[in-house]
Amino acid sequence: MPVLAGAEPFHHEGGEVAVLLCHGFTGSPQSLRPWAEHLAEHGLTVSLPLLPGHGTRWEDLRITGWQDWYAEVDRELRLLCERRETVFVAGLSMGGALALRLAAKHGDAVRGVMVVNPANKVHGLAAHALPVVRHLVPATKGIASDIAKPDGRELGYDRVPLHAAHSLRRFFQATDRELPQVTQPVLLLRSPQDHVVPPADSARILSRISSTDVKEVILEQSYHVATLDHDADRIHEESLAFIGRIASGLGKEPGLGKEGTTAGG
Repeated sequence: MPVLAGAEPFHHEGGEVAVLLCHGFTGSPQSLRPWAEHLAEHGLTVSLPLLPGHGTRWEDLRITGWQDWYAEVDRELRLLCERRETVFVAGLSMGGALALRLAAKHGDAVRGVMVVNPANKVHGLAAHALPVVRHLVPATKGIASDIAKPDGRELGYDRVPLHAAHSLRRFFQATDRELPQVTQPVLLLRSPQDHVVPPADSARILSRISSTDVKEVILEQSYHVATLDHDADRIHEESLAFIGRIASGLGKEPGLGKEGTTAGG
């Protein structure tokens, strides 16, 4: 299936500091595109891949699982690390969980983690029924476009395939066990009014990681997809400041102001 217009991956060759961005479950790179472009405009090398099963139709997501989604960002991280010595990972929602697992697995290869409304659990009684219900019901209503801005729109599926939701639940369980292995600096930005991921998920993550350099930022004006919401500029500013501080402490120049080459739709 062709990729939906606007859901294409984004790549930019900039300076010596790189950022890997991970989009969320049933979403696409479109939800993080403004963030990626802002980082690129400030001279950073940026990779924003399209996860398998995403950006086309929800039926394509049904035949993928968390191992496929994680393998894609793991591959992208390894490619970045071959070209750049200082690499950060970031993500929205499930993408935040992917970023945290990358940090847990890759250790010092990841210099810092930035997550927006990171997910840690599939909530509700229905979650426990997924192992059985997924064989009876193909999909349920979608979770895309939880945005406070009246004109905000996320390019995501209007249906959630339950086979993929079951795999997502297992991924969260695996990642939760690995959170104590996260020791890198962490910037966590969350929305108090989030209709997809409850505040308990961020609280759980902050209580489980072993990082000592942690900053939590509250996004008062946004819902779940804060990267496309009223607080998008705040996310851009906080992430650039975070990257600049960590990179400078490592004796690296973030590459601000350098020109580069961009690929993507």
